[in-house]
Amino acid sequence: MVETAFTPWSALAGGVLIGLSAVVLMATVGRIAGISGTLLRVLMPTDRRESLGRLVFVVGLIAAPAIWMAVTGTTIAQSPPDAGSLVVIAGLLVGFGAVLGNGCTSGHGVCGLARLSPRSAVAVGVFMATALATVAIARHVI
Repeated sequence: MVETAFTPWSALAGGVLIGLSAVVLMATVGRIAGISGTLLRVLMPTDRRESLGRLVFVVGLIAAPAIWMAVTGTTIAQSPPDAGSLVVIAGLLVGFGAVLGNGCTSGHGVCGLARLSPRSAVAVGVFMATALATVAIARHVI
């Protein structure tokens, strides 16, 4: 299994860019940068005037790896699981969790915690505990 290499500097740079983009979105549009809500409103728009901006945001998320490879000439190392069904099940569980938690990790973790939202603090605690348990089980039990 190939694992994605973790480097503190690239993680720090990514975190700064995510935080900066959330601040810019809030300052310019007055919206929270939650990915699940943004994607939902792209698929089921409620306000046509904001649909283009949300669509550009989602396209940017999808296109970012291709843009990175075009600019740097390097590929992004990833190690998807061999079982495609596992990816589908995981995606459905994450989607269900985002709906149940009324937001996703970006909405609660980046924007909610920055606003000192108690609901976001609980949601992030649940996300992190679930992530830790999943990794522990996947690496040490299965």
